[in-house]
Amino acid sequence: MLWPDAIRKNVKTGPDREIAAVYPYRSACPKSVWRRLIGEASKELTFAGYTNYFLWLEIPNLRTVLRRKAEGGCRVRFLVGDPESDVTRHREQLESVPLTVSTRIKITLDELSKVADVPGIEVRYGDDHIAMSVFVFDDEMLVTPHLAHLVGHDSPMLHIQRQQDDGLYDRFAYHVTELWNAGRAITEFTPQ
Repeated sequence: MLWPDAIRKNVKTGPDREIAAVYPYRSACPKSVWRRLIGEASKELTFAGYTNYFLWLEIPNLRTVLRRKAEGGCRVRFLVGDPESDVTRHREQLESVPLTVSTRIKITLDELSKVADVPGIEVRYGDDHIAMSVFVFDDEMLVTPHLAHLVGHDSPMLHIQRQQDDGLYDRFAYHVTELWNAGRAITEFTPQ
């Protein structure tokens, strides 16, 4: 009789087994986790964060890594907010910080312009993901639901590993696919 209780308390058996880690703040996730996830991905890297600005600060030589990944056959996608959209302007008012949302997006666009010639690196605008960032690394992802009036690094983050059909991973992957399909291709990377 004790075995089933002990197992249930120490081994994840339900849908939550896909949750590898939980961080109360995105900034609490160790840089080593980001580096490992990016470094080990071979099929897909998707960065569906509204600005993705922090990546260029946190990951050394990210452009070189992205180039190498794409040249090795990994699909690399960035979904960013439109720096000129009403959604972006509204978010800037809510956050009310000196480094504005549009500026952070433009920094990402500037960084991506330096790898725009690499086949396999795709970039789109989309404003529907303003409230949640999803970063995909093959069968793992990091998900940040953005809390009201807070910048991304102050919001919580889940580390999810795919373990089952129609689990958390698949649900968020569907979300990213829908956002990507609705996004607008960026052909000009020159910040406005």
